[in-house]
Amino acid sequence: MAEAEATTGRLRLYSYWRSSCSHRARIALNLKGVDYEYKAVNLLKGEQSDPEFVKLNPMKFVPALADGDSVIGDSYAIALYLEDKYPEPPLLPQDLQKKALNHQIASIVASGIQPLHNLTVLRFIDQKVGAGESVLWTQQQIERGFTAIENLIQLRGCAGKYATGDEVQLADVFLAPQIYVAIERTKIDMSNYPTLARLHSEYMAHPAFVAALPGRQPDAPSSF
Repeated sequence: MAEAEATTGRLRLYSYWRSSCSHRARIALNLKGVDYEYKAVNLLKGEQSDPEFVKLNPMKFVPALADGDSVIGDSYAIALYLEDKYPEPPLLPQDLQKKALNHQIASIVASGIQPLHNLTVLRFIDQKVGAGESVLWTQQQIERGFTAIENLIQLRGCAGKYATGDEVQLADVFLAPQIYVAIERTKIDMSNYPTLARLHSEYMAHPAFVAALPGRQPDAPSSF
């Protein structure tokens, strides 16, 4: 299913339409204007455990990006790889404080919110605690993280059109999918997070973000 070699001169993204981690990688690729081949990995069917895919990402997670002999199996690492290989337009500012803020926001999403409500965790909670208990857990984790990010942006006073200024940067790549999940799937009350709610409106008007939306991917079902 999952060959390590990408089509000559073209990157290959192993993705699942509903995965917010894959969503980040798609946004980054779109922002960089990189043409890539989309390879669907159906998490619900367990295709992430296929031995050939495990060779690409031993953690059995999506996304994975194949670029010739190079394979990167983490959305944060993928974003930084693309930043190094395709420096324009930049996802990270030269200003050290703003660069650190971008990494901090991305890290909150990547390590402090999303992993706590991924599919494996939710299945475990529903099985061990009780059916439906994962919903409350998910809401708590997202709200805790959103409160931190909302306060962080306001305290730094650097929000412009986007999270850390008037240009799309790394923080936005990670925030957009998480906010989308909060609104569309978890039904978080975004009135508690006015900055993040405004950012969502900006993302939904940006072509690179719109093209990366879950429902626009080739493996998305016709209705969901």
